Amino acid sequence: MTGGVKASGTPDIKSIKLALELGVESSKTTDSIYKVLSAYQSADPLIIAFTGTAEALKAKHAWNPYNKLRFIMKASKTMRKAVDGDPSNVDIRFMRFSIQHFTPVFLGYSKELDEDRKFLVQSISKKQYGTFDNAMVQKVLTFLIDSQRCTPEELVILRKQKIS
Repeated sequence: MTGGVKASGTPDIKSIKLALELGVESSKTTDSIYKVLSAYQSADPLIIAFTGTAEALKAKHAWNPYNKLRFIMKASKTMRKAVDGDPSNVDIRFMRFSIQHFTPVFLGYSKELDEDRKFLVQSISKKQYGTFDNAMVQKVLTFLIDSQRCTPEELVILRKQKIS
């Protein structure tokens, strides 16, 4: 298997998630997974969200301001398509939240932060974790708590779910 795609041509979700996580720190990994996901034309909202996340990582690693803006605009559009395709998907909502969290507000691509935060807190309070395993649930909880975007009431809910 190469770059998150099985020999059969279907995406390997676990490999894609790992590559995207590694891509946060590695432009080479980002380039590789972006190339694979861009070539893989899928109507699956989760795959679309992975592509949007790869686009956002391309923006993060771009040195040219024009390319940064171009990729963040592309990521925003792609993530909107993913959420529209599956609005109750926790994975997709978390990807969009984390992208928008790190996108400078003045660019105007952080409009769904509150909506996604509320959705994530509500899902977590109901233990609706989507495809997240326990380790990922803890990463999401930590990210939400550390984001400083949650209300005091939401923090109480999140801390109740967190395993120390």
